[in-house]
Amino acid sequence: MKTWIKRLIGVGAALALGGAVAATYAPRPLPVDAELVDRGPLRIEVEADGKTQVKRRFVLSAPITGVLARPTLRPGDAVKEGAALLTMTPVAPPLLDVRSRAQAEAQVKVAVATRAQAEARRGLSRHALELARADFDRQEKLFASGALPRAALDEAELRRRSAEQEAEAARLGVAIALSQQRAAEAAVSSGPGPASALGVVILEAPATGTILRLIQESGGVIAAGTPILEVGDARDLEVVVDLLSTDAVKVRPAASASIERWGGEGPLAAHVRLVEPAGFTKLSALGIEEQRVNVLLDFDGAIEGRAPLGDGYRVEARVVIVDLSDVLRVPLSALFRDGERWASFVVNDGNARLAHLDLGRRNQRHAEVIRGLTEGDRVVIHPGDRLRDGLRVAPRRSPAPGPRVAGP
Repeated sequence: MKTWIKRLIGVGAALALGGAVAATYAPRPLPVDAELVDRGPLRIEVEADGKTQVKRRFVLSAPITGVLARPTLRPGDAVKEGAALLTMTPVAPPLLDVRSRAQAEAQVKVAVATRAQAEARRGLSRHALELARADFDRQEKLFASGALPRAALDEAELRRRSAEQEAEAARLGVAIALSQQRAAEAAVSSGPGPASALGVVILEAPATGTILRLIQESGGVIAAGTPILEVGDARDLEVVVDLLSTDAVKVRPAASASIERWGGEGPLAAHVRLVEPAGFTKLSALGIEEQRVNVLLDFDGAIEGRAPLGDGYRVEARVVIVDLSDVLRVPLSALFRDGERWASFVVNDGNARLAHLDLGRRNQRHAEVIRGLTEGDRVVIHPGDRLRDGLRVAPRRSPAPGPRVAGP
């Protein structure tokens, strides 16, 4: 009896020892992180730097070449449409040297003589007109009495009309000579003279708003067309974002957008107002020429939320190009390339099974699954080099959700 018990105890000990040895050297499941394949929204956005700008900007330029009075306004000052902002005085004619003055004075004498000659011709034409009219009156009376043929009366009428035209031409000749004389006399006159004699030009505000920028901060002589200041409504802002042309073609008017990193608290809601039809070439930070397109965004919400923003401030913008409400999605961190196809490891009964996938659109966190996975599947995220098809795995507790940027 005792021998049988001893043998039973020995066999049990041997089996326990063998099980312990087998458990020691048996392969352990590989710990992995896993997440669920679920259905949810998929929003695809394009990011770019931008800047704010006033929608309606007015540049006030010099209408004449003249002396600008020193501006008293400063950037930020409020103005009303039609209010006087600046004054300008036309530049006085330059002084003439001796030779130029002599030539100008000679031109004056020529103009005076030409005018006298034209007035003399006008006097002669007046006398000729009086004689022609008197002769026509006589001829008309003779024709009425039957003592003069019709041809003689027609010749008298022709002479009268010719005299009238010559008198008119002489009158115009006097007017031309007078204008030439005044021009010659104006060329001789020089010197600054009083400002009242030259006239003062008043520059008025083209619109109600504030002074955005003062280009000419001091007075002085400026040429016609020189920009002086900019006026606009600093509260009526928009955001201009330059996107790559390949991204701009995906943006649609009225698409939602958000303005971030603008210096205030939280993002600001906005929407696309216009995608400009013409692009431009811009050098990237690496010196590569890129074709870019300006996209204009309008703010949503009250002005008070963006009150600190002004003209020309830097911001970052996110523009939505795709907004799907319900798609089957998989985390990007679970994807890798297996030859020419996308793949992922699915946890099935404690084993990792390789699944090939057909993917659709993707953003920075998820990709749309067309084929290869179903809702509720658990996929391994960040699969390592040790993971193989059919390997035993032990999923760890999923990490707390948070911002993550990952991608294949």
